[in-house]
Amino acid sequence: MNKFLTLVVAITLLTLVGCNTIKGVGQDIQKAGSVIEDAVKK
Repeated sequence: MNKFLTLVVAITLLTLVGCNTIKGVGQDIQKAGSVIEDAVKK
């Protein structure tokens, strides 16, 4: 459980560091949602 939580935090931090603005975070979340939606449709 501890390793999983560490992994989730690391991924979250890397994602946020990759975004320059709050707008960028929103766009990244929207893209992730689109990918998930496309995967569900297939």
